[in-house]
Amino acid sequence: MATIRPCILDATHSLGASAPPVGVRILSIWKHLTKTKLQADRNDKIQREVNGIRPAYHQQSNVMFYRLKFLRAGRWYGLGNCPDSNTGHDNRNHTKRNGTIHMRNVLIPTKLNATAGDILRDSGFTVVQDTDTPLADLIKANPDTSALIVRSEAVTADVIDSLPNLKVIIRAGAGYNTIDTKHARRKGIDVMNTPGANANAVAEEVIALILACYRFVVAGDTTTRQGLWNKKDYLGRELTGKTVAIVGLGNIGQLLVKRLTGFECRIIGYDPVISASKASDLGVELMPLEKLFETADIVSLHIPEVKETKGLINKSYFDRMKPGAMLVNCARAGIINEGDLRTARTKKELLYCNDVYPNDAPGKKSVADIADVMLPHVGANTREANLTAARRAAEQLIAYVNRGIMTYVVNKSVPEGLDEEHQALAFYLSKVARCYLGCDVQPDRIEISLYGGLGDYANWLIAPVVSGISSDFDPMFDFQDASEYLAEKGIKLVNRPSDESKYSGRSMTVDLFEGSGNTITKVSVRGTVAEGNPMVSRIDDFDKLYFEPSGKSVLVVYKDQPGMLAKITTVVAKYGINIIDIRCPYDPGSGNSIAVLKVSDTVDRNVLDEIKVSSGADKAVFLDIE
Repeated sequence: MATIRPCILDATHSLGASAPPVGVRILSIWKHLTKTKLQADRNDKIQREVNGIRPAYHQQSNVMFYRLKFLRAGRWYGLGNCPDSNTGHDNRNHTKRNGTIHMRNVLIPTKLNATAGDILRDSGFTVVQDTDTPLADLIKANPDTSALIVRSEAVTADVIDSLPNLKVIIRAGAGYNTIDTKHARRKGIDVMNTPGANANAVAEEVIALILACYRFVVAGDTTTRQGLWNKKDYLGRELTGKTVAIVGLGNIGQLLVKRLTGFECRIIGYDPVISASKASDLGVELMPLEKLFETADIVSLHIPEVKETKGLINKSYFDRMKPGAMLVNCARAGIINEGDLRTARTKKELLYCNDVYPNDAPGKKSVADIADVMLPHVGANTREANLTAARRAAEQLIAYVNRGIMTYVVNKSVPEGLDEEHQALAFYLSKVARCYLGCDVQPDRIEISLYGGLGDYANWLIAPVVSGISSDFDPMFDFQDASEYLAEKGIKLVNRPSDESKYSGRSMTVDLFEGSGNTITKVSVRGTVAEGNPMVSRIDDFDKLYFEPSGKSVLVVYKDQPGMLAKITTVVAKYGINIIDIRCPYDPGSGNSIAVLKVSDTVDRNVLDEIKVSSGADKAVFLDIE
């Protein structure tokens, strides 16, 4: 991992002409700012006096403080680039005025509402907005581009490398899988998105597809224009009163609930994160995926395409659907097993509406033979959504450049003093807790305890915790994104005060809670980093585990007595699964032990069930964590 060091811009002039060593300078600046009791209304003045230090809200002390920008792998993180260490001048072609580095050359090579360019020009930016010229030609003509705003265009490593002054890429929309975020990070380039800008457009598109399919709108229009009168062929159905299932209750899913209200539908839903109380407030009845597919007349998918969801909607769910039921996919193509759908559609006469494809490009579409209605990925393609995304992109860029606001940066790095391994640990502990609690159980509350100075970096650890309980939350998001996401899902987050005398070294605990009153279920997972490896040291009262959570593992809780471990391993061996490592600490309070088996292959549900029957185990869980 590259070394992260503080980088101060022209800070010495406010503290004296002679510049002491960097560490002393940081401390001096901090004391200087604290002593002057800075107020929010003086931020602009201080920004001019102490360039390279930007205001941020200190969560613990309710005062304003100034977060030092930092440099990683030789790249300046913040507004502009690190100046020459001797001259204090910027090494690249950004304009520097009044002690502030400006990035004013914006390229918009996409069909985005002209409002984006207008807003930016009014704020002093130079904007090239061109939807007709190929991106490669635009890059050659505008090599001084410092900010790039795109929609669905692919921003590859080659594109990034072709723009030597590029500092920020903004995706005018939510998804950013078309941007090489990792390469951008390596080059010191921030990537931002505008989540929620297109949500209502997609929610309304779902309604449009359902009605078009139910009432034969496309076929009816086509044949009538041909002079035919096929009224008898178009006996449709009504949406009113149907049971509509929504898989994924994020921004789009929740808006779809509201749009369906006027049709007096019964709304059922599945979301692995949203709390029962939040779902109840929305008017959604939560249920497991299996029961959801059995119950619904219409299933609408609103989940991301990640490792856990790729091919998720397959034969096991299609076989449960009612004859004639409808499936709507306005999410991502890869979440559906297309072959299984083709078979099920023939057998059960299922209806299918589709707006997503592996690639957004002309050419034959593999779903053409099974889709009743299909559109060219136009879910976000409304005038209103385009206008909203354009305005959001422009306003975010202005806030980023002028005030250093990085709320929607999706590929953030870590600050000095925090190792990336501890962010990974936060993710692993949360993921283990989530699986141990039950993937179909929605937690109501998350409580964390941070030891060994990690409390100072809580804002950088919350996002990985949230990512561990929900695969559709990107761990590169920041504290504010995580807070908003949890609020949206109705989950409370508590960062508990930590007794530093209780433990030595850097460690953390993640607790998940579900239920209320006398029926609260709690899972507590503790861990640390040992020799650079995240380790789980405790699950509930099973202490001194020290197992590495990455990879494939089986966790079995059983009544401790002779021969139990042999029964568990015999079942595993029966299915040809190799055991790489075993940990089995004992809890004297309950009389139980937990066996943690690192295994070579995936362990299916039937194997876990057989382990429980053979050993009388209370719990058997399989983990597969990258």
